[in-house]
Amino acid sequence: MTLSTRSIWDALAEVDDPELPVAITDLGMVRSVALEGSHVRVQLVPTFVGCPALDVIRERVRVRLLGLPGVEHADVRFAYDEPWTLDRLTENARARLAAHGLSVPRASLAEPAECPFCGSTNTVLENPFGATLCRAIYYCRDCRNPIERFRPPGDSLPAAGR
Repeated sequence: MTLSTRSIWDALAEVDDPELPVAITDLGMVRSVALEGSHVRVQLVPTFVGCPALDVIRERVRVRLLGLPGVEHADVRFAYDEPWTLDRLTENARARLAAHGLSVPRASLAEPAECPFCGSTNTVLENPFGATLCRAIYYCRDCRNPIERFRPPGDSLPAAGR
């Protein structure tokens, strides 16, 4: 296999977020890939600036890149000048997150939470604090399942009753 930017992107597609069963490429975290000889530089956009898993993601990417034949140096950095948005999610990411039981808004938290189990929007905020900083817990009044909702970065904590 010849080292190329395509092979680097393919390798990055194998790196899942440590908290979600979704590749960082599908989450839209990869901002840029640069290849200069045996040196690879990757810029990532964090989905949530305060995410405690950023160091884990950086190390997983670095290890995966160093595992590619021909890569001697891997520089992985987070870029904070361009905020991550929900628009960066691929449809595959949305489907995988829904299959994982996570509701993902299309644009903002102003729209009602959609239940990933039954599709209802008859949901209510139960707790603004989910398993991670980027999630909140809702309850579906129709199928009676608790659901986690992905919070877009920059949104304040959800208001009760949304």
